[in-house]
Amino acid sequence: MLLQVENLTVQFRGERGWVTAVEDVSFAVGEREALGIVGESGSGKSVTALSLLGLHARGGTRIPRGAVRYAGQDLLRASPRELRRIRGRDIAMIFQDPMSSLNPVLTIADQITETLRLHQGLDRAAARKRAVELLDLVRIPDAARRVDEYPHRMSGGQRQRVMIAIAIACAPKLLIADEPTTALDVTIQAQIIDLLRDLRERLGMSVILISHDLGVIAEFAQRVMVMYAGRVVELAPVAPLFAKPLHPYTELLLAAIPPIDADVHRLPTIPGTIPDPEDAIDGCRFHVRCPYALAECAAVAPALLPTPIDRFSRCPPRLPA
Repeated sequence: MLLQVENLTVQFRGERGWVTAVEDVSFAVGEREALGIVGESGSGKSVTALSLLGLHARGGTRIPRGAVRYAGQDLLRASPRELRRIRGRDIAMIFQDPMSSLNPVLTIADQITETLRLHQGLDRAAARKRAVELLDLVRIPDAARRVDEYPHRMSGGQRQRVMIAIAIACAPKLLIADEPTTALDVTIQAQIIDLLRDLRERLGMSVILISHDLGVIAEFAQRVMVMYAGRVVELAPVAPLFAKPLHPYTELLLAAIPPIDADVHRLPTIPGTIPDPEDAIDGCRFHVRCPYALAECAAVAPALLPTPIDRFSRCPPRLPA
């Protein structure tokens, strides 16, 4: 396996002490594999992704247990210098908002060549030439001219392509894409996902795609990890998960996808809200919102267990009615 995450637990400093945002998250990503991570806002998707590369603010964050092994090295125990060498070169990340991620006072060339000069030792001329090639690769027209523009001169979709160009500049083995289609219209979303798929095949990368859009995940990923309130509740290959979800939360997420002819005044929703991470919950974190909840669900925290059909779920498969 290229990446193995074992029992990752992440805590933030809160008013009442340390608050657990992600608890006992375990998964693996193989060579050239595409893993999708889905869940509501606040489920722990982005926290998990940022923790893989040690990108949380120091002092207000701690990881009391867990391991993140990349090519045999535990990144949680790597020095800041070792992490800087790995970030961008071996593992790269595309962040949610390209406008706030790109520096508004630097040209596109400056921002792409920084990575190339740092990790590949290219001189200014060679790095600039490679920056133009990367913009061509991510399908930005007239790349030789636009490489000297500033981010505000580009559309949202073009800025996202620039972020992808920066991320793939050193041909990383693993690309983490955190909501790469957020705030883009449907047509541009499809283009970005198509671009990521083409780059994964061309460069031989593994990809972790984080999204709240199940349609995007279904189209791109090979396996899906569903998170709720900081925990993994289901992990399965994409086709079986969409055909027959095992966990009630996954089932309700899929049911909440509006059909094409849906009445906009009656869109399906999941009742209730995700629990506050500061609130102590003894049993299943989804039991308050679950239509199948039993008395024991409020008292016993379920483990993530393999099922007879080679999947993992925190809820045992239900018998057909």
